[in-house]
Order: sequence, then C-alpha cells, then structure tokens
Amino acid sequence: MQALKLMMAVSLATLAILPTLSSAQATTDKRIKIGVLTDMSGVTADATGAGSLEAAKIAIEEAGGKALGQPIEIIFADHQHRPDIGASTARTWFDVDSVDVIVDIPNSSVALAVQNIAREKKKIVMFSSPGTTALTQAQCSPYGVQWTYTTYALARGTASAVVDQGKKNWFILASDYAFGQQLAKDTAKVVTAKGGKVLDTVYHPLSTADFSSFILSAQASRADILALANAGGDTINAIKQAAEFGVGQGSQNIAAMLFMLTDVHSLGLDVAQGTYLTTPAYWDFNAGTRAFTKKFQERLHKAPTFLQAGVYGSVRHYLKAVEAAGTDDADAVMAKMRELPIDDAFSQNAHIRDDGLVVRDMLLAQVKKPSESKGPWDYYNILATIPGADLVWPLSESQCPLVKDKNS
Repeated sequence: MQALKLMMAVSLATLAILPTLSSAQATTDKRIKIGVLTDMSGVTADATGAGSLEAAKIAIEEAGGKALGQPIEIIFADHQHRPDIGASTARTWFDVDSVDVIVDIPNSSVALAVQNIAREKKKIVMFSSPGTTALTQAQCSPYGVQWTYTTYALARGTASAVVDQGKKNWFILASDYAFGQQLAKDTAKVVTAKGGKVLDTVYHPLSTADFSSFILSAQASRADILALANAGGDTINAIKQAAEFGVGQGSQNIAAMLFMLTDVHSLGLDVAQGTYLTTPAYWDFNAGTRAFTKKFQERLHKAPTFLQAGVYGSVRHYLKAVEAAGTDDADAVMAKMRELPIDDAFSQNAHIRDDGLVVRDMLLAQVKKPSESKGPWDYYNILATIPGADLVWPLSESQCPLVKDKNS
C-alpha cells in the first residue's frame, strides 16, 4: 500500500508540473529529467520542500528551459524522512522514469540510502540539504556531490568562534539519526581541540515535542553552552522551550549548530537575537543573491534558506555541465562539473573535489537585535567570511575510496 501511495504521489507531482507526452514523444524525445526529492510535510519542510522545488525551477528557467535542445522535465516527491521511501523513489525514478539527476534530499539517513541506489545505477545525485560527512567520506560515490555544507564545516565555523569567546564547557543535545549524530561528533571534536570540554551529549528522537527533560539536564550540568545539533522544527522547539527555562537569557547560552533563516523567522528576533551561526549563503549578501531572492519571493513570499539556495546552485551547475559535455551521460557530466567553475551568486570560491565535496567559503553570522533589523528577513549581521579551506578535512585524511584509489 505504501509503495502504491508513493507511486501515485510521484505521478501526481509529475502531472502537476509537466505537459503530458504522447507515447511517440516518450520514445523519441531525450529530455533531461530532474527529480527533487525533498521534505514537503515534515520537520525540515519550511527550509526545503516547496522552496527547494521553486529554486530548481528558477535554475531551469535561467537555463532557458532546455538542455541539449530538449525541454527539461522536473518531478518531485516527499521522502517523509524514511530511508526506505527515499530509496524506493530513487530506484523508480532511475529505472522507470529515466531521471538523470536527483537533488536536495534533506535527512542524512535518506541521503545515504539514495547514494547507494545512485552508485548502483551510475546516476548523479546533488546533495544540497544533508550534512553528514559520510556522503563524501567512507560512503562517497563517483556520482555524488555534496553541494552546500557538511556537519564538519558548521561545527568548525560556529564552535570555534564560541569557544574563542571563552565559552568552554558544552552540553550537546542532538537528534538521534545520522545527521545529528555526526554533527554532535564533529562539534565535540572542535570544542576539545580548541581547549573546551563536552560535559555530556544526549540524543532526542526526530520531531520531539517536549524537550523539558533534556533542557533540565543541560541546566543541571552548568555548561556554558547548550549546543543544539538538530534541525528545523526540532531546533525551533528546543530554543523556545529553553527560553521558558531561562536558558539563553543568562549565563548559559545556546549555540544552534544548524540554524536556518526560517528558524529565526519562526522564533522572532526577541528570542533568537545574539545567536552565532555559520551559513554557506545569505540572501542579502550581494547583488546576485538579492536578484535570485526577488524571483524567489515573488513565488513564495519569503527569503530562501541556504538549503534552497543550494538546490538552485546545484541544478544550475548540473545543467551547464550537460551543455558543455554535449550529453547526459553521467560520467561525462561529472567530469565537466569538476572541470567547470561554479559561478552562481551563492557560491564563493567554490569547486568540487575528488571526493565529491564542494569546497566553498562560508559566512560567520550573528542574529540581529530587533532594533538592528531594517525589515522582514533582515536577520543577520555578517561578521566574517570563512575560507573554504578552513572548513574541510584535508584529502590526505580522506576515507573516500575514490581518493585512496587515486593516491595509491
């Protein structure tokens, strides 16, 4: 029954976006097909979901709506944060629907499942929203690109800055799946390397409603920092409930290791002000990001998150590589994606490494006070640009078989 519902959802998604093809067209046309596998209804839907789909559409429109002389098709599905649904969708898209590339995929567990299918099928996946380092470390793929960020990068950016301010004792609260586990591990590694101490790390289920017991444990630890290694609605709920207990208002502060613009919007500047974060992209950073945001806001009436900006950039780069390669063959397109410069407005000094990781400069930001904001979505003070080289592990320490094979 679940498989039937999934197939119906995918089919309806396709029909909602595309004109119907006759059987003759289906057998003679060679169209580039892009699948947006995202979260339309869950904990990260606000930061990805419909916004990721619109971001992909904007990239396609900027490419003229065609690739290799043929119209570009786009379909989407909601993976419901279930690896089995994500893997089943990917397999159907590759085997039945002839999808060329899958993008987005919030939820690291789902992303790893899809990576396995894509490796088997020799199909490209552009991971804009999952942060687990496993995608470009031990479980890397010659057809996978981790486009936007990693837990390693966010931990190095935010944790380093906060520990340097003298906040050395940390209590980490993490979501209990691949993303949260990896982000907690990476955060702890940075904190201890900088001379700090992790007093405790505890895990909560995805989509937790009541964080009170976790927050009380953090208070009892007397840690300087309650670090949140979670995302979306979990981050918002944890910060709201922490404020009710006085955490974040006094000597014990909050560091949100993955903090979205939409999270700040939901919380309000009164609650979120002063929070430090690392972000790969910000809508008001330059003329190019503002131009994209204008198109995005006309459709969704809000500014894009860095995950949605990542979908835009990844689709844009993929389509440029297809044109340059003159084919949709995955190996040829991957070679071109590594060769071509990444030039979208959100990607500063970016390139794809041998392990599939995009190295990019990121921004150290602090949430503004209400008095500093000039209007809706004007939420960040950009404090510094962090060089991409400072936010990645050296290839000499890579666990990726592609790197090991090349260096052997």
